[in-house]
Amino acid sequence: MTFYVVLVLLVGVERLAELVVAVRNKKWAVERGGREYGAGHYPFMVVLHTALLAGCIAEAFHRPFLPWLGWPMLVLAVAAQVLRWWCIRTLGHQWNTKIIVVPGMPLVTGGPYRYFAHPNYVAVVVEGFALPLVHSAWLTALVFTVLNAGLLTVRIRAENRALATV
Repeated sequence: MTFYVVLVLLVGVERLAELVVAVRNKKWAVERGGREYGAGHYPFMVVLHTALLAGCIAEAFHRPFLPWLGWPMLVLAVAAQVLRWWCIRTLGHQWNTKIIVVPGMPLVTGGPYRYFAHPNYVAVVVEGFALPLVHSAWLTALVFTVLNAGLLTVRIRAENRALATV
């Protein structure tokens, strides 16, 4: 159980690192005329992702570690982090937790973006079920996945509309 709590806390630290990068990148984008889109759903996204981490820890106290499930889910959770940071590195200053478009910047088509349009959201989806299931927190995985599906529907539509302005 201690390993799992540490794992979830490390993911929380990773999220804080993302926010540091996002604030720095937002400043960069705004200095170049960047405009934010779809801000209305952002607070819900923050609450949902925070609840994922809290739910993982809370539910794990009531669930066993099942090696046949936990180890493969750990591999997927780590793979999701690798994909997320590949996206962040590929987008560079254009990456953000918010939807911010800088006029005149070309769409990024390298890295994981050469394979599909929204690879960061693949990382979010995989992490959303894999991280809880590392310690059999199936209820957290289910609730997050359902709520995240609705959120991503709104977010991807907003992002696609914003990118269409480029």
